Amino acid sequence: MGPGEENQLVPKEAPLDHTSDKSLLDASFEAGKKNFLHLTDKDGEQPQILLEDSSAADDSAHDRFIGPLPREGSVSSTSDYVSQSYSYSSILNKSETGYVGLVNQAMTCYLNSLLQTLFMTPEFRNALYKWEFEESEEDPVTSIPYQLQRLFVLLQTSKKRAIETTDVTRSFGWDSSEAWQQHDVQELCRVMFDALEQKWKQTEQADLINELYQGKLKDYVRCLECGYEGWRIDTYLDIPLVIRPYGSSQAFASVEEALHAFIQPEILDGPNQYFCERCKKKCDARKGLRFLHFPYLLTLQLKRFDFDYTTMHRIKLNDRMTFPEELDMSTFIDVEDEKSPQTESCTDSGAENEGSCHSDQMSNDFSNDDGVDEGICLESNSGTEKISKPGLEKNSLIYELFSVMVHSGSAAGGHYYACIKSFSDEQWYSFNDQHVSRITQEDIKKTHGGSSGSRGYYSSAFASSTNAYMLIYRLKDPARNAKFLEVDEYPEHIKNLVHRERELEEQEKRQREIERNTCKIKLFCLHPVKQVMMENKLEVHKDKTLKEAVEIAYKMMDLDEILPLDCCRLVKYDEFHDYLERSYEGEEDTPMGLLLGGVKSTYMFDLLLETRKPDQVFQSYKPGEVMVKVHVVDLKAETVASPVTVRAYLNQTITEFKQLISKAIHLPAETMRIVLERCYNDLRLLSVPSKTLKAEGFFRSNKVFVESSETLDYQMAFTDSHLWKLLDRHANTIRLFVLLPEQSPGSYSKRTTYQKAGGDSSNIDDDCERVKGPVGSLKSVEAILEESTEKLKSLSLQQQQDGDNGDSSKSTETSDFENIESPLNERDSSASVDNRELEQHMQTSDPENFQSEERSDSDVNNDRSTSSVDSDILSSSHSSDTLCNADNAQIPLANGLDSHSITSSRRTKANEGKKETWDTAEEDSGTDSEYDESGKSRGETQYMYFKAEPYAAEEGSGEGHKWLMVHVDKRITLAAFKQHLEPFVGVLSSHFKVFRVYASNQEFESVRLNETLSSFSDDNKITIRLGRALKKGEYRVKVYQLLVNEQEPCKFLLDAVFAKGMTVRQSKEELIPQLREQCGLELSIDRFRLRKKTWKNPGTVFLDYHIYEEDINISSNWEVFLEVLDGIEKMKSMSQLAVLSRRWRPSEMRLDLFQEVVLESSSVDELREKLSEISGIPLDDIEFAKGRGTFPCDISVLDIHQDLDWNPKVSTLNVWPLYICDDGAVIFYRDKTEDLMELTDEQRNELMKKESSRLQKTGHRVTYSPRKEKALKIYLDGAPNKDLAQD
Repeated sequence: MGPGEENQLVPKEAPLDHTSDKSLLDASFEAGKKNFLHLTDKDGEQPQILLEDSSAADDSAHDRFIGPLPREGSVSSTSDYVSQSYSYSSILNKSETGYVGLVNQAMTCYLNSLLQTLFMTPEFRNALYKWEFEESEEDPVTSIPYQLQRLFVLLQTSKKRAIETTDVTRSFGWDSSEAWQQHDVQELCRVMFDALEQKWKQTEQADLINELYQGKLKDYVRCLECGYEGWRIDTYLDIPLVIRPYGSSQAFASVEEALHAFIQPEILDGPNQYFCERCKKKCDARKGLRFLHFPYLLTLQLKRFDFDYTTMHRIKLNDRMTFPEELDMSTFIDVEDEKSPQTESCTDSGAENEGSCHSDQMSNDFSNDDGVDEGICLESNSGTEKISKPGLEKNSLIYELFSVMVHSGSAAGGHYYACIKSFSDEQWYSFNDQHVSRITQEDIKKTHGGSSGSRGYYSSAFASSTNAYMLIYRLKDPARNAKFLEVDEYPEHIKNLVHRERELEEQEKRQREIERNTCKIKLFCLHPVKQVMMENKLEVHKDKTLKEAVEIAYKMMDLDEILPLDCCRLVKYDEFHDYLERSYEGEEDTPMGLLLGGVKSTYMFDLLLETRKPDQVFQSYKPGEVMVKVHVVDLKAETVASPVTVRAYLNQTITEFKQLISKAIHLPAETMRIVLERCYNDLRLLSVPSKTLKAEGFFRSNKVFVESSETLDYQMAFTDSHLWKLLDRHANTIRLFVLLPEQSPGSYSKRTTYQKAGGDSSNIDDDCERVKGPVGSLKSVEAILEESTEKLKSLSLQQQQDGDNGDSSKSTETSDFENIESPLNERDSSASVDNRELEQHMQTSDPENFQSEERSDSDVNNDRSTSSVDSDILSSSHSSDTLCNADNAQIPLANGLDSHSITSSRRTKANEGKKETWDTAEEDSGTDSEYDESGKSRGETQYMYFKAEPYAAEEGSGEGHKWLMVHVDKRITLAAFKQHLEPFVGVLSSHFKVFRVYASNQEFESVRLNETLSSFSDDNKITIRLGRALKKGEYRVKVYQLLVNEQEPCKFLLDAVFAKGMTVRQSKEELIPQLREQCGLELSIDRFRLRKKTWKNPGTVFLDYHIYEEDINISSNWEVFLEVLDGIEKMKSMSQLAVLSRRWRPSEMRLDLFQEVVLESSSVDELREKLSEISGIPLDDIEFAKGRGTFPCDISVLDIHQDLDWNPKVSTLNVWPLYICDDGAVIFYRDKTEDLMELTDEQRNELMKKESSRLQKTGHRVTYSPRKEKALKIYLDGAPNKDLAQD
């Protein structure tokens, strides 16, 4: 810090006086420069928030405002909830206002606003405190008054900034979903009061709600001829005030204006005349409301939510409406009642109903503009509350405002908060969920709503959406106005409750203190038996020693029954790099907080619980060392051993590193080759002895492969060496678990012999020779296959000859396939005869056998050839060359032919005498060939590794395992992978399907045969299912029946297989037997059609001569409609257009069934002619409209006549607004001379119900039926399945 900066510091000896009136410039602050302040502890004490450590003696402080306040005007109610800064400390520490907020569960701001208002109402809070809960009579969890009592005590005594309301809502019988449902605060007020009355029956508080909130009014009708008046008395809990009168463009300017409008009578005349009991006839009359009694707490609801009949949507009226701080209600008491000679008469409800009518009756008369309203039923005994004479009330009807519940948002949703005046200090506060802040009278005025402009019709749309919604006034009456109970005035049960809640809060505080001193860090452990890395979270107090932490981790990982505690230790570990950073020798008694560098929310490292065998010694890990996992490679056995961990330094040379490894694994350093795997499949031979590990790219954690044999492989270029090939195979090999079908024939043990006999070291040609060798010697081929031919025998013989010459060109390379050794060829032939038969089946049977399978599937395409090798391995050839070299490049064979020439010769022989080849297309988008256009294998240069063995996935699986554990090179194609699985499944690869199983146990079929298994990873699961697999150019198609005049027009029929190059007629011929057998449909080929399906919409009609892939785009999991025809097919050409027409009969209010119209062109005139032809309507009287939405374009008969775009002014169908360019469009038409049926209200309502039911069943939206909102209910017994009004 420079000298200039020191001058800007406030000297400690001269602190700033916060009570001084000096300006900042007078206090030595410099304008335009940085000014530094030095904060220090005053008198050695740290700054504290007032009331943080209040003692029991200070409880009264919670009843009134004490403590520092923010600067006036610094926070306004309109912006209070918008942007708040959240922090852990702000949640824990109480607001500086001294008041406690409420946590918003999700959308419970409306509840929080009401609860805070009730809490700040002295009369309500005091009465609630006087009620005593009897635990023996009721469950405290479901007791609404008790949970409110607890909440109020916490609001008064808690040191937290905000408290939860979940206990209160649980007592309402609400579950967590209710927290996400926003309701109206006025609706909640009525329902909650009703629930409290029900709970308080037979107690002192039984009539509390009525005493505080209930008023009375008279609903009267007075005959203007004789003066006779009929009336009834209604009670109310709140007065709903209209913001804008119905049909008016202007809103009321003030609450007083709205109150006057509320009691303004209306004249009943003309058709609305009133039947007078005295005159015995209909007479003109005056109907209105008169206030008889105002409650002590007056609640005014400003009806800001309305319904716009032009848009048919709910709207919010944001117009400005002022409300006074003091409201004189004496002007609204009508003294006419005392002068009227007929006030004793009662014709509507009767005099006996005085004081006992329901408030929802009042709502039905003058407040129910929004449809069904959840009212409350409050009853009071007749005569229990006397109606004061108006003259007496006029002197004492001054009300003071103390609560404004504000809504910010629209009719679709928004946010509630409350502005409340404290009767303790006469200050206003904003209670906005968790946040409580002081506000001013100016902030209250901002909630009047509206804008500064005129009160025009559209002013509401541009006004602020934050405005007052509910106002609560209290009668100014010194005799009745109560103050909050002081601590010494609390009833004994409240004192006990305060004590219990304080203890709970202290306990929570202590728990938080423990949490703040607890180190939480990731813990890993390689299980000593299962060899699986386990993960957990270690939570240990910062004062616990390392020794104690080891014991905690030991128990957490459940190692107590596996090895003793002294065989475990904690070490610093980096899980991301799999790196052991350091061990903690000699620090067993060091506290964990010190060892880990303090208590932190996150750590940049982890801990590993390292284990050892009892006869081993832990290695010391020093900071700065790098960890090297050394894998020893055995070239002869073609194995890669498990890693041995070695610690090294980055400045060591390769020579020194070799010496280090030599000591660790006891291999000679002179012939040692070290290969570093820097990242996936990036292998680097460390060949420069003087280079350091750092220069070679070593990092914190490293993986090397070491080989030290004296073979010629040492002299070869690394990328050509056997070592490189072996490591490349190792890097790309994954482990898969394959679930076999139960129907798999044969003995698994015998298959294991086939797979596992011998080692891995024979060469590739020898493998092929050994597979091919037995072909000529086996005698049971015909018995196994039953359908082999002379052609197959000659083909097999040629393959055998190719194989017999293989010895002359053996390669020095070793095979990555599991070797099929002498037990299959020479030794123990009896034990493996089944396998040889299976193998022979696999090698020689496929072309003819598969052809015969095709014949059984299709009576039409029985000449289809599937034996060419390039049609793909899945469906064509399982001969010896493809068995061994499915993924190989052109590996030289004994006769000098490469795999391409063999493929060519196989294709020639296989296609002799065949009329048509289906699977030789150059490209397809469904399943793929294993070979490209040239016939060359698509596999890379290297061969692909495959090894399978039975795996006991379930207990007691024993003989006949259902699972295989497969180690396979993930660069292998799906076709080759399926081929390798044939011996284990027991059927040809064309007769089983491969499904990949995902984490959620969902299965998806893998069908692209030329794709590799690169998307698979270790321990993925695969399910094999028997069934015909797709060949190249084939697609699985879902066939649905189109039923245009059914309620559900789309019905699934079956799965079929269509092939590329097939005509539509051929696919129909194949479908006929399947439809008969699977669906019971007996159809002739000319009596049904196939057409395009786009979701549920019918599209292009496919003509019989159309060819898939050429004329019709087809893809995997394609969907198509099958439509049964009434007569012969009318669609003969692509120039024709098929539309679905439906007649609308307005005079009968009904729609006819669909009829298809086939047009020769897109002419509107032709459409009119066809419609006239089928309907008999004169051509000039035809009007039509295009249907909207998804087929069948359902629309209510109440809307169709005016909602559709009838008779568009176009000459062709393929232009705006019709855009009919394809088959399947829906056309409604009508006779323009036909009049619409006139409906009575009763008929319309009945038809509306029927249409609503019909359209909902078909899944179409009913435009005229508004969404029904979930009703707000409070369940008195805590169970939603009970009725609320049990009495």
